[in-house]
Amino acid sequence: MHTLLITGPGGAGRTTVAAATALAAARHGQRVLLLSGDIGDPLTALVGGPAAPGLRVARVDSGEEFREELVALQQRGSALLGMVGARPLGAEEITELPGAEQFALLRALRRAAAAPDTDLVVVDMPPLHQTVATLALPAQLRRYLARLLPAERQAARALRPVLAQLAGVPMPAQWLYETAARWDEELATVQAVVEADSTELRLVAEPGPAANDALRIGRLGLALQQLPVSAVVANRMVPQDCADPWLAGLAAQQEKYAAEWAAELPVVPLAHLGRDPRGPQDLERLATDALVPEPPAPRRAWAVEDRRDTDGVLVWVVPLPGAHKSDLDLVRRGDELLLTAGPHRRIVPLPGALRRCTVSGAALADGELRVRFTPDPGLWPRTR
Repeated sequence: MHTLLITGPGGAGRTTVAAATALAAARHGQRVLLLSGDIGDPLTALVGGPAAPGLRVARVDSGEEFREELVALQQRGSALLGMVGARPLGAEEITELPGAEQFALLRALRRAAAAPDTDLVVVDMPPLHQTVATLALPAQLRRYLARLLPAERQAARALRPVLAQLAGVPMPAQWLYETAARWDEELATVQAVVEADSTELRLVAEPGPAANDALRIGRLGLALQQLPVSAVVANRMVPQDCADPWLAGLAAQQEKYAAEWAAELPVVPLAHLGRDPRGPQDLERLATDALVPEPPAPRRAWAVEDRRDTDGVLVWVVPLPGAHKSDLDLVRRGDELLLTAGPHRRIVPLPGALRRCTVSGAALADGELRVRFTPDPGLWPRTR
C-alpha cells in the first residue's frame, strides 16, 4: 500500500490539494482512502455527499480517541487507583488535552495503513512544523520508554522500596511495565508506517518569500528525520499573461520561487481558481493528472564513506538540503550523535563501525553535512 502525507505552511491549501490528489488517483482506478483530522471537517464541503467511485473519506475524531484511551487506561489500572483512593473519571467528563490530535492522527495512520481493499492512503496532515514534530514522535517516545522503563527492570527494583514508603502501597511494577510494553508495541507499529519505503511526503505552498523560508526550515526537519519529500505542489498559481500590472508582478514572483524549488524537487503547478474552492465542481477542476502520485523510490540510508586509506577517516554523510552552517550543531554522547538543524533536533544511534571512532570534525557543503570519524586504536580491530 502507498501512503502519501500532504502538508505545507499554514494557509497554503493543503486540505484542498489532499482532496484533489485523492480524487485524481481514484479517477485512475486506484482505491483511495482520504484521511483528515482538521477541525470543522472541510473535506465534506469539498468532496460533497457521496464520494467519487473508488474514494473513501474518513475523519479523525481526536476527542473520542482521547476519551477511549483514557477510559481504557483507567480500567487497566483500576486496582492501583483503588489502593490510593482515586476516583476514576467518567467518559462524559473527559475533554481532550493539548497534543491529543497528534496521537489520534498517528493511530489513525496506523489503522489506515492496514486497511483492506486500499491502494493509496492520502493523509491531510497538520501544518508543516507540526507535521515534522508529529512524525518524529513515535521514535522519540520509544526512546524515552526504553530509558525510563528499561526491560531489565533495574529502575523498578531500585525505586520500589522508596515508592512503597511514600505511597504506603506496593509498587505496581508489573502493571507499569505491561503498559509500557503495550505502548512501545503500538509506537513501533506507527514508526514502521512512517519509515516505510511506501510512505512519502508531498509539500503544498503558494510560491513566495514567506513560503520559501517555511519550506526551507520544514525540509530541514524532515531531512533530519530521514523522511523523503517527493514533490512540491505550487498552489494558487496566477496566469502569467495577466493584463493587470499587480497580478503580473505576483505571477512573476510565483514563477521565480517555483523555478527555484524545481531545481531541487519536482514541482506540480496548480492554477488559482480566482476564488476559494468550495465544492465538488471546483475540486474536479483541480484534480489534474499531474497530482496522481507515482510509486515512491526506496529510501536511502545515510552513507558511511570509508576513506581510511587516503585520509585515515570514515565520513558519515547526512543530507540536509537548504541547511546553513549557523543552523547546525552536533554533540557525540556515547554511541549516539545529537544533531541540531535549525529548530529541529534528533538523537541518532551511530552505526557499529563509527562507535569505535572519535569525532574529528564536520563540514557542510552542497546540502550535505559530512561528519568525520577517526578510528580509535584501542577499539579498532587490528589487521595482520
